[in-house]
Amino acid sequence: MAAYLLRRLNLFIATSMLLIGVLFYATSLFPVDRIYALTGIQAPTDAQEAQIIADYHLDGGSLAQFMGYLTQRLSGDLGISVTSQRPVAEELLAVLPASFELATVSGLFAIIFGVPLGVLASLSKQKLTQNTIMAVTLTGYSIPVFWLGLSLSLWFGVRLGWLPISGQINLLYEIKPVTGFMLIDTLLSDSQYRLSAFKDAALHIILPALTLSVLPFTVVVRITRSAMMNVMNQTYIRAAEARGLPTSKIVLRHALPNALIPLLKHLGLMLGPFASYAIVVEVIFSWPGVGSWLVSGIYQRDYTVIQGGTLAVALLIIFLSILIEVLHTATNPLSRKELYASN
Repeated sequence: MAAYLLRRLNLFIATSMLLIGVLFYATSLFPVDRIYALTGIQAPTDAQEAQIIADYHLDGGSLAQFMGYLTQRLSGDLGISVTSQRPVAEELLAVLPASFELATVSGLFAIIFGVPLGVLASLSKQKLTQNTIMAVTLTGYSIPVFWLGLSLSLWFGVRLGWLPISGQINLLYEIKPVTGFMLIDTLLSDSQYRLSAFKDAALHIILPALTLSVLPFTVVVRITRSAMMNVMNQTYIRAAEARGLPTSKIVLRHALPNALIPLLKHLGLMLGPFASYAIVVEVIFSWPGVGSWLVSGIYQRDYTVIQGGTLAVALLIIFLSILIEVLHTATNPLSRKELYASN
């Protein structure tokens, strides 16, 4: 297992190096001065210019410049935002929790509603129920996320007025950030209005979370249905049925835990599209996360923000993909068997 983890670590390092190399090449294509593209400093003083040239090895060859770029980025120096004149790393840390909160709630929605529907579709003997569930998932998978987000905003936000359509919380509430997760920070606040603030934050996250959860929801339903149908035909399930165990006990204790193993692997493969959808959703609902921050940087031609946001999102996808693969290998007996056989 140690050798396997070392290989995954090497894969993460190699992929990260390739990603940083692509970003390094992209900086040379920006239609601005090289120093401005790397640091965000538009008019550096002579001392600043000399320091930047030394840090990024701009007086050396391409390899030396890449090593300087790599050193600066890995040390956390992402430059200064052209718009706010604040460090990009500081701004990135400020918007990351909101994106994590939205992604977490969306994932919970997808699993809470998707797994039971997938189990129902696999166990139901009625073709109408199976076809209806599969039709809903295929429809959800094919609907463009921007159209869905705008439609939900129009119906539930504008016409019915049930839910807010922008932001993370009403501006009337002053909540001191502790964890960065607004739902948690409202409860940790010492304000006498913390319960009202929590309710308001929960209402704000419903529409963007539902919009973002449609893609993983459809995948969860389809994979759960396919895995459950495969597991229910296994010998140990038939033996449990022959012993007279209740169907609910067989499903919950024997079939479902094994059916969730393939689901974990597919969730890892879905991180890339999920991140792309999250950027669109954050822009539609003005959610103060990495996606809306990155798109704002693109509109304003804030080159350091573009580099920092792209690097952060890509590294997170790579890291989580490898982490999910490791967890899948650790929880899947067949994968562990192949791993030990290869060693």
